[in-house]
Amino acid sequence: MTKRFSFPADKYVLIGKVTKAHGIKGEVKMLSFSDQPENIRQYRQLTLVSPAGELSPPCSVVRARTGGKEAIIALEGITDRNHAEKLAGYGVLVLKESLPELDGDEFYLHELEGLRVVTEDGRIIGTVHSFFDNSAQDILVVLNKGEEFLIPLIPGMIVKRDATEIIIAPPPGLLDINTGAQDKG
Repeated sequence: MTKRFSFPADKYVLIGKVTKAHGIKGEVKMLSFSDQPENIRQYRQLTLVSPAGELSPPCSVVRARTGGKEAIIALEGITDRNHAEKLAGYGVLVLKESLPELDGDEFYLHELEGLRVVTEDGRIIGTVHSFFDNSAQDILVVLNKGEEFLIPLIPGMIVKRDATEIIIAPPPGLLDINTGAQDKG
């Protein structure tokens, strides 16, 4: 699961995590939490968050390039490998206001946090707590009274979404797998 960072979620979105230094000129490799790591090139500034929750001042992006799910970023003021190595494990944040506009049927995963999840037949599953990428698809972590449900965001899973609720069409057995009900019989 993606490591959680503490930051003002009303202002920022976590888009990735610095994995290591790259080269000798201060560049860092970032694992992107997006299916579109190339979007890193459109951001003029990033904010870094330490594992302890300390925010950096805004960092200007000098250059960025991508390869697979990783981006290689040069930040203003980070000019050598020693400084870049100290950033490994930091989260990479962008201001919500910097995110690109989406088409009407698209959404950002962070917009789902806190929404109630209900099946098409009206069964209340719980509330979206967080999400992560298992490298095959994004997974919603839904909590309900101590129970955790992992809901894969596969095509057709979300049939309706509004400001307070997500209606899902889970395949047969998915919710039983989450609760261990298949082991009880």
